Amino acid sequence: MKYLIILITVFCLSSCNAQNQTGKSEKTMNDYPVQKSEAEWKDILNDQEFHVLREKGTERAFTGDLYDNKEEGVYICAGCDHEMFTSQTKFESGTGWPSFYAPISEDKIVSKDDRSMGMIRTEVLCARCGGHLGHVFKDGPQPTGLRYCLNSAALDFKPEK
Repeated sequence: MKYLIILITVFCLSSCNAQNQTGKSEKTMNDYPVQKSEAEWKDILNDQEFHVLREKGTERAFTGDLYDNKEEGVYICAGCDHEMFTSQTKFESGTGWPSFYAPISEDKIVSKDDRSMGMIRTEVLCARCGGHLGHVFKDGPQPTGLRYCLNSAALDFKPEK
């Protein structure tokens, strides 16, 4: 009986960990519409973009070219040109990374648990190619109270025409 309880507990915990914040099963890299080999990604991304988008790296604070961008326009994935955030939701967080309080729409991004580096955070990925963008925290401004803290290297910017 004791082993049955342990088995049920392990099953329940693993099922819970396979769910993201919206209750949907997490996507695997094969579930994204844009699929490329590692060599193909290396051909189209520079070293910093590859490190952030494909290896889940982080650029140093205050070094990215978009953290202090004040222009009007749309922020797109540097890997696949997927439009994700607008300048209307960008705000100065003081962290040294571009910060937004909301994506263009929820289907533009994927959120999943990130338990790396001894922390529990929510990772933000591009819904089109699965590229790592950064993390979302619950300390942002209203109306959402969220802070999408993203890497400049994961983003490109299309100015408003």
